[in-house]
Amino acid sequence: MMRGEFRKLSAEVFGTFALVFAGTGAIVINDVSGGAVTHVGIALTFGMIMMAMISALGRVSGAHLNPAVTIGFFAARRMEGRMVVPYVASQIFGAFLGSMVLRVMFSNHPTLGATIPVGGALQAFSLEFLLATILMFVILSVSVGSKEQGGLVGIVVGSVVALEALFAGPITGASMNPARSVAPAVVTGCFEYLWVYLTAPVAGALAGVAVCSLVHGPACCLSPRKSEQIIESAH
Repeated sequence: MMRGEFRKLSAEVFGTFALVFAGTGAIVINDVSGGAVTHVGIALTFGMIMMAMISALGRVSGAHLNPAVTIGFFAARRMEGRMVVPYVASQIFGAFLGSMVLRVMFSNHPTLGATIPVGGALQAFSLEFLLATILMFVILSVSVGSKEQGGLVGIVVGSVVALEALFAGPITGASMNPARSVAPAVVTGCFEYLWVYLTAPVAGALAGVAVCSLVHGPACCLSPRKSEQIIESAH
């Protein structure tokens, strides 16, 4: 493995670890503190940690931190196929590290922030699908090639994550991220609805690619080099 690729995968591990540790950690701490964090605080935590990690890691790996986003970038032809599996594996590993740290710190918590829908599976799937579609569309619209980079991109993507968590969190947990859902589910054994959170975000991300191509035209979904050249020529 080349040094540059190792740095990218390390960034994805750490970034996803930070996302799960802070985001699901806010849920756990809200539970054990009797609601001190609040739903709004949880949503803002997810949005702000995304904002911070994109700003810090975007220039290294793109700060995908989400298998659905990585698959979306590949479907949009902005990412090499050979990097998809290593990226996804790194994200899942980082997510597990986050959940394991929380398990050590809060050993009696039953779910560690696992995503468990309030309504039925179909409602949860529909919501997660649409949330991921919107998120992927925004990411493709503001990123260059396969990279989310820069403070403005971090603010935009973090704001979308926070917004979606604010209104959909009480129903589905607003995961939009298979890695964020699979780690606490496996660590705590909450498997009943896991299939929803593994499939809906990926399907939604692919739909987001289609919407981006429809709205923005051919500049949206090309190879990384061509995409960057088109975007640069537009400025």
